Amino acid sequence: LGLNQQAVQRAQQDLSAPQYHQIEAKFNEVRLRVKTTEYAVEDLDKYHKALEKALLSYHTSKMCDINKIIKELWQKTYRGQDIDYIQVKADEDGARSYNYRVVMYSGGAELEMRGRCSAGQKVLACLIIRLALAETFCLNCGILALDEPTTNLDAENSASLAEALRSIMVARRDQENFQLIVITHDETFAHLLGSRENTEFMWRITKDESQHTRIAQEDLE
Repeated sequence: LGLNQQAVQRAQQDLSAPQYHQIEAKFNEVRLRVKTTEYAVEDLDKYHKALEKALLSYHTSKMCDINKIIKELWQKTYRGQDIDYIQVKADEDGARSYNYRVVMYSGGAELEMRGRCSAGQKVLACLIIRLALAETFCLNCGILALDEPTTNLDAENSASLAEALRSIMVARRDQENFQLIVITHDETFAHLLGSRENTEFMWRITKDESQHTRIAQEDLE
């Protein structure tokens, strides 16, 4: 018993040292910080999982919207009989990472488009995918620019593309900031696209004999 009393006395003397002043309050303060940090980590983990779920849902929803527009534009534009429609596939490659590829459907069969399509089909697919992306994500961005969109397209598909672009112009007619800029050497396509109901004139850019650039405004018939 005497040894225990001596041990208690020594402990009390140690606790009276300056470094142990208000030790209980200091302990409670540190404990509070530790618990707060633990709760914050748990909350961040919940938020992270919720964000991952929301991003996956958003990605799935937008891919559906994009592929719906791609299918509609392809069936409206393409005049061949060998491809029913095309779609963009997103294969998961780790967390929030995807490998995108273009597939085509013919007679109900899904085929990789790479290596199986002509140059004209590639150009048309690229244009349609870009138009679908613009329609899905860029409704507040009024500028849509196409540089030589009829490259490698035959006359029939070129005319169909002009019709698809006219449909977009009609749909965006009430959007104040919408502008469609088309750079082309295909005058037939330009006139098909630029009918009087959509635009009043086009700009012709040429070079004179001195290789000086000339820009002239031409009325559309």
